[in-house]
Amino acid sequence: MTITATGTSTTDASILLRHDVHGITTLTLNRPRQFNALSEELIAVLQTTLDTIAQDHTVRVVVLAGNGPAFCAGHDLKQMRAHPSKAYYQQLFAQCSHMMMTIARLPQPVIARVHGIATAAGCQLVAQCDLAVASVSAQFAVSGINVGLFCSTPSVPLGRNVPRKQAMEMLLTGEIIDAPTAMQRGLVNRVVPAEQLDAAVMELAGKIIRHSSVAVSTGKQMFYLQLEQGLEAAYAYAAEVMACNMMTEDVAEGIAAFMQKRPPHWKGR
Repeated sequence: MTITATGTSTTDASILLRHDVHGITTLTLNRPRQFNALSEELIAVLQTTLDTIAQDHTVRVVVLAGNGPAFCAGHDLKQMRAHPSKAYYQQLFAQCSHMMMTIARLPQPVIARVHGIATAAGCQLVAQCDLAVASVSAQFAVSGINVGLFCSTPSVPLGRNVPRKQAMEMLLTGEIIDAPTAMQRGLVNRVVPAEQLDAAVMELAGKIIRHSSVAVSTGKQMFYLQLEQGLEAAYAYAAEVMACNMMTEDVAEGIAAFMQKRPPHWKGR
């Protein structure tokens, strides 16, 4: 990976672009001719880059975008068909699932910037991100069923974003839904005109950056872990996390700033 003077970085094959500015890192899938399909190589580069970002305290928010006419059309079917073995498919889906889990475990919030189509594993990528802003022309589908393949791994985050029956309808029919429908179902947070997409993403990222990085990273981890617990266990876990959060310098500073009617000066993690 090389870093340019402008803060933009590219991988050796330029299949993933990185741009850093004011605490916001934008990762752009850059296989436009393949509609940003998730090849083995792209998944691997995403994994390495996310692992690096996880250790970078200067990064406050990650934006995931796509270059060209699509956000992401899912897995690279041509590459998959070139390796017709169960062992290969097991390795590929495990690799992709690990990358998706890395997004969930990343200390920084991840915002999907969605334009064009987000289908199959591309829709999975949107669902796995913490937040999503879509162009009004964006389209979403878990379309594996159309080629005889149930979108099993995409169903994991989809079923944690969208109500169960609506998720099953998408999975069983493979039909495309538009951006307003995706927002209505909880798959995306905001839908805006195409020309306002970048501004809307940056506005949302800016609202997050204003807050304590300690509180944001603590809250993201807590939120996903408590969802997998029963109600009583979730309350016990959340109470412990909140007590630990109260002991941080940022909370002391935040309360002092509130009482003194001034902006807080966060210490950071």
